[in-house]
Formats: sequence, structure tokens, C-alpha cells
Amino acid sequence: MRAAFPDFRLGSVLATSFTGTLSERRGDAVERIPVPRRLVDWLAVYGLAVDSCTTAQLDLARELRESIHAAATAAAIQDALPASAVQVINDRSAQGRAAAFLTPEGTRRWRLGSASCVEDALGVIAADAISILAGERDGKLALCASPTCQAAFFDTSQSRTRKWCDMGTCGNRQKKARFNANQRKNPSSAE
Repeated sequence: MRAAFPDFRLGSVLATSFTGTLSERRGDAVERIPVPRRLVDWLAVYGLAVDSCTTAQLDLARELRESIHAAATAAAIQDALPASAVQVINDRSAQGRAAAFLTPEGTRRWRLGSASCVEDALGVIAADAISILAGERDGKLALCASPTCQAAFFDTSQSRTRKWCDMGTCGNRQKKARFNANQRKNPSSAE
């Protein structure tokens, strides 16, 4: 019987969605890619299909994930990017082999070669992180307002004032906690 794994938290920005494969970093951490097969599954969701993944490649992926998170967190608080994180991101970007191509709808997609490996997919993720960290995309890096999450996310809202990495989880949880606290303070307001 196959073990149950936590659902992926999918977003529209590849690099920050990748950092979301570890959530609740300040609480009870949830690892969403605990085994190599789950990394293969996650990559396939983002169009970066690879046939297999070793434990060593999963370790490389987690190192990249944590480096992107560290750099994005620093950028979000307008701090200097950690040199070690920048080095890992640059190394993964340089090691990957993938080609960008244009779809008929006018969007960019990445295509891995027929003999692609995890390192090629990690190169795409690293390149996406570089474009965000270098300020080449319209939006801003921010940190989730949930005290247990603190995930880095890329805010592309018009006002650039988004507070939650995901409204369906972190935002909903915080609004529910605030509502319950208000109910305890003012029990008669529920009538």
C-alpha cells in the first residue's frame, strides 16, 4: 500500500512554489517531498518530467530549495543575499540543461531533453529564482504573515500588499483564529 503524502501547495511562480514543498517552517514543519518519488511527482506537475530521482538528487533539490528560501527571505526583508545561498542557486543554474520555448499562446515553457535528469529540472528552478531575485519580474518578494509559516512568496497583486502565501491555508487559518478570539472576547456578538 502506498504511503499517504501531504498535498502539494501549488502556486504560479515556480521558484517560490518549490520552496513551499517545506511548509510551516516555524511550527510543525510539513515536508511535501519526503522521498525521491515525490520530487519526481512535483516536477511533473510543473512540466519538468524526469524518469527517476536518487536520494542524492533529492538532497541537491532540498539544498536548492533552502537556498532559494534563504535568498528570498533576505530579499523580502531587504537584507543582503546570503553568499552561500547565491552560490548554490548559481551552481544549480549552471549545471542544468533545458531550453526555453514559446507556446502558441505567447508564454514561455521549459523543455528538458529526452535524457533529462533531476539536475536539469533544478537548473530551471534555479533560473526562475534568479529572475525573481534579480528583479526581472513584475512583483515583489514577501513573507507569509502566519507566525508558523513565514514562507517566501512572490506577490504579483496590483497593490503588492498580499499577506499570506496561500489564502486557502495560512490566510484562512489566521482569519479563523482572529474570528474565534473576537468571539471569546464578545460572546454576545454571535447572537
